Amino acid sequence: MPTTVHFSTKDRILGAAEELFAQYGFSGTSLRQVTSRADVNIAAVNYHFGSKENLVNEVFRRRMDDMSAHRLEALKTAIKNHPGELEPILAAFVEPALAMAQDRHGGGAFIRVIARAYAEKNDGLRKFLSDQYGHVLREFAKAIAGCMPGLTKEALYWRLDFLSGALTYAMADFGLIKRPSGVSESAHRLHAAEELIRFAAAGFKS
Repeated sequence: MPTTVHFSTKDRILGAAEELFAQYGFSGTSLRQVTSRADVNIAAVNYHFGSKENLVNEVFRRRMDDMSAHRLEALKTAIKNHPGELEPILAAFVEPALAMAQDRHGGGAFIRVIARAYAEKNDGLRKFLSDQYGHVLREFAKAIAGCMPGLTKEALYWRLDFLSGALTYAMADFGLIKRPSGVSESAHRLHAAEELIRFAAAGFKS
């Protein structure tokens, strides 16, 4: 039973931190605010995370581990079932991220946390994300390179970077295209994915 209690407490802290980071940013959020929102004491935060920096990292890990696993599984399937085709590889990159953004259990808040990470230029977080998830981008880069043998490595990484930026924008869902009334969120997400994949494929092939 103690394990269940610890998990529950840890999850409450992560949920509270995610909401507060989304609202106030990393530097604008204090651990005291987190403990108040999660209804725990500071000792619980120290026990589970040790520091605010670790708490920030774990907020990302909670979402990114699952998304990365889904991306790599989808990539493996795309390479096996559609060898040499670019669009299925791009779909494996795009679709799990849009699915995460639509997650009703805090997905929207996490997208705002990502935006905060861009805005605040958190070097520690950037290093953590590179160390933990850089291999995912490298796997996609390798797969895309296999479809685009004439593309230089520099051009490949520029275009992958642009795709990541466009995907983050699409995940935030604050662009010109709003979900029409009568269209479900999943249908709207699928349409967004199709349009982004088509756009990205044209960019990689240009």
